[in-house]
Amino acid sequence: MSSANNKDGAEPWKIASVVSFYMCAALVMVFVNKAVLNSSPELPMLFLFIQLSLAVILLHGAAFVSHKVEIPRLDAASAKKLTPLILVNVIGLVFNTLCLRGVDASFFQIARGLVLPLTIAVSSLHTRTTPSMRVVLAATMVTIGFFLGVAPSSFPSFDVEAEPTPSRTNTSGLSIFYGVLSSVFIAVHSVLIKMSLPHANNSTIQLAYWQNLGSALFLAPVLLLQGEIGKLSELASLPSWNGSVFVWGSLVTGVFGFLLCVAGLLSVKVTSPITHMFSSAARSVIQTLLGAWLFNDLLTTNRAASILVITLGTVYYTWVKAVETAPRPQLRDKDLEAHSSLMKGDDDTLEEAAMEMQNHPEKKMARG
Repeated sequence: MSSANNKDGAEPWKIASVVSFYMCAALVMVFVNKAVLNSSPELPMLFLFIQLSLAVILLHGAAFVSHKVEIPRLDAASAKKLTPLILVNVIGLVFNTLCLRGVDASFFQIARGLVLPLTIAVSSLHTRTTPSMRVVLAATMVTIGFFLGVAPSSFPSFDVEAEPTPSRTNTSGLSIFYGVLSSVFIAVHSVLIKMSLPHANNSTIQLAYWQNLGSALFLAPVLLLQGEIGKLSELASLPSWNGSVFVWGSLVTGVFGFLLCVAGLLSVKVTSPITHMFSSAARSVIQTLLGAWLFNDLLTTNRAASILVITLGTVYYTWVKAVETAPRPQLRDKDLEAHSSLMKGDDDTLEEAAMEMQNHPEKKMARG
């Protein structure tokens, strides 16, 4: 019985390890990404392309060192089946990068605060199930927290046409819109991962390789159309541009992007799409404090209240899911015998009910 249970559900320490590692890698990615985008706001697509390419190179290096890392065999059939996942992944990454470029690091989680409600909605549509009222309440709390955070009074300047600057990022309506779109694609991506794993031999490593390689290939023409190669040459000729931040930031985020991709895939495989999203929302408090410390981000009352409401909503959701998915205690044989013996002195109806419970104890559990 125990072995079967271990196969059906992941061990708690494994879930905790994957989620903790995912959160740490994500925090490093956010702040290093923000530092690079502050120094080179003209090169978001090139920056993302370097990260994806480095992840592919690192996977080849890991495969050379360890036989446990298998590079998938590239074939047209698998590529066609994985194309929806790859497209959703790269579009979500683009909107995510554009959102981070235009908002403060501490505001980034607020701008993407609809990830949990949207994931609940997408997961419900995919499984054709209706979430419980308590789950809907949790999603409503998170949604209220998001709108509380994006209210105009929560940031120093609210301008739809605001342009980001290296010294102080002006939160724009367009950047918030990018954050909402990023949340939509992240929600869809979390559900598509489990559907796509069979096409990658149920290997998270192989799926990570497909995602990074495919995303880099899809991003390459966009990079050329944006003219960012020419912009890089122009920046390199300027003495005021700090190229070392871009180079080292690209290397660091490339490594951690590789680790984050694997950790994110493991998080969804070991737990569930929505639990995977919770780990993203739960780190918002730490991210806010670090953002205020490292980048001197402005922390207003609205922002603090927004983060508090979003965090409370995600914590409440986690508690609700823990209660709803907890296995119900099964009655032992001795308990059933004692229960039936107490009912022998009753009328015929109660005797029939006792026999029914002895023959089908699951019905008793369902009623409870």
